[in-house]
Amino acid sequence: PGLLGESGEGGAEPSVLNLQEGANCTLRCNFSATVKTLQWFQQNPGGSLISLFFIASGRKQNERLSSTVNSKERYSTLHITASQLEDAATYLCAVKAQCSQMVIAAMKLNDAYSLEGKL
Repeated sequence: PGLLGESGEGGAEPSVLNLQEGANCTLRCNFSATVKTLQWFQQNPGGSLISLFFIASGRKQNERLSSTVNSKERYSTLHITASQLEDAATYLCAVKAQCSQMVIAAMKLNDAYSLEGKL
């Protein structure tokens, strides 16, 4: 079975989130298998991937961004505090399972004020 999927198995949430500059938001990545490690990436339009967090469990924070992993309930969150124009990007969640399978879900901030997530 896959780590991320449709019909409640897992994936990226929210599917669409409209956001005013300065507001906080939380992206959620669900997985359906035991995960060894999880990474959050940011990709600016036309740019390369930037690693935001590499996390196995618990919580990490870097300035306005924080990430948590809940292995028991099988999800991770990426929280953006006081969103800014430079946060406009695609956010990717990559999980590595016990079987070394890697699956990625993407969430995209289309413009200055709307955040759209798609699997």
